[in-house]
Amino acid sequence: MTIVANSSQATHRVWKLGADIDTDVLAPGHAMKHGIDKIASYCLESVRPEFATQVQPGDVIVAGPNFGIGSSREQAAAVLVRLGVAAVIAPSFSGLYFRNAFNVGLLLLTCPEAGVLQEAERITLDTNNLAVISSTGKRLTCEPIPAFLLDMVRSGGLMNQLRIRFGKEPVQ
Repeated sequence: MTIVANSSQATHRVWKLGADIDTDVLAPGHAMKHGIDKIASYCLESVRPEFATQVQPGDVIVAGPNFGIGSSREQAAAVLVRLGVAAVIAPSFSGLYFRNAFNVGLLLLTCPEAGVLQEAERITLDTNNLAVISSTGKRLTCEPIPAFLLDMVRSGGLMNQLRIRFGKEPVQ
């Protein structure tokens, strides 16, 4: 799912997770022999068994610190894109996960106040000003993201960005 220049008109349903969500929880090792569609069906099975079957395109994940710790497997970010997750909002991310996410077109918002958001809350993402607006209207400021990374997400990831740059059609 690619983000628009400013998604302040759309609301996004929150899936709330705890701290230290690792790549094995996002893309379990037992599923890694399969393609991304099958791996996605196991996403978060150990902490939220209903997630892969109930998440809707445009939903967001709000997590505690250290989201994406563990291995460098790109599939841990790609499964969230495949499931239609619009963004992951957390106080901190693993460095490898952070880069992998942008490479596959997943928006990560580093937000120190993410913990105030609630399960199933409807929030708005202000991608122009890098903020999250809660259902009560509270504006949570996120850390800056370099423009080239936001462009990568808007393009649907690094490969689509390169396809566009060289005059080819992006892949959905």
